[in-house]
Amino acid sequence: MRLLTVPNWSFGREKTLVRQFKEILSHPLVTLHYCAADVDHNRTVTAFSAEEDVLADRIMRLAMATFESIDLNKHIGVHPRIGALDVCPIVIAEPDSRSREAQLMTALAVAENLAGHLSSAFDLPIFLYERSERGRHEADLQSLRKGGFGALLDTTIRPDFGPAKANPRLGVTVLGVRDFLIALNVNFETEDVEVSKTLAKQIRQSREEGDPRFLGVRAMGLPLASRGFTQLNLNLTLPDLTSVDPIIDWVFEQVSRVEIKIAGTELVGVIRDQDVPTATHLPIKPAQIIKT
Repeated sequence: MRLLTVPNWSFGREKTLVRQFKEILSHPLVTLHYCAADVDHNRTVTAFSAEEDVLADRIMRLAMATFESIDLNKHIGVHPRIGALDVCPIVIAEPDSRSREAQLMTALAVAENLAGHLSSAFDLPIFLYERSERGRHEADLQSLRKGGFGALLDTTIRPDFGPAKANPRLGVTVLGVRDFLIALNVNFETEDVEVSKTLAKQIRQSREEGDPRFLGVRAMGLPLASRGFTQLNLNLTLPDLTSVDPIIDWVFEQVSRVEIKIAGTELVGVIRDQDVPTATHLPIKPAQIIKT
């Protein structure tokens, strides 16, 4: 079965590593959808799809290529992180003739096998999340990230795989099968990060109050010092219910009231073909489109 994975790695300033990643993913049985590093986030997002055995092999090869270079004690970046391989979602990319339940069981097995291999190879605690999680409170990604890598170092943890202490250089990894989501950014031509933080807070509050416009929308406001910008970082976790364009239209409307210019929008990772018609504000490369 063909699966999609979107690993997020805690490095973004080492061009040689990005080139090495692209070489590892230049494999005849791998479709590379996205591979981009961000200096301010100090983070690299990869997105690729392959049959289950090839997918797991490539993730292990990427980990071997980068883990020696990452030390989270020295890591500086605006994006929250708790691991060198911070999060590694696995998504069913191309449903086959089997039942949805049978496909899900296959994906869950792939995720658990991969978690076991990563954990044993690198002495790395692995927390399962989303559909893979086993009902433990640590499986909540946001609660794990509270306090960041530093807060984990002196804490006894209960991962699904691996030691009860965070790896002193690599932290922990959050891994599992999840449903499809759309990750995107809206950048503003201002260094005032309160602009994006205020927008993110409004979105979160509206979502929590049950506003249907923001169902499944996660938001963070971040500075982009290298560009003199600020950024609204968005995840649309329920794309069947919440489309891209209405969210961006809302953002555009809000910033127009304070006369702040939009520096641009960007799609991070991939988007389903069915979501493209309602994502006209995003620049989308053909490789980023997943056909479902």
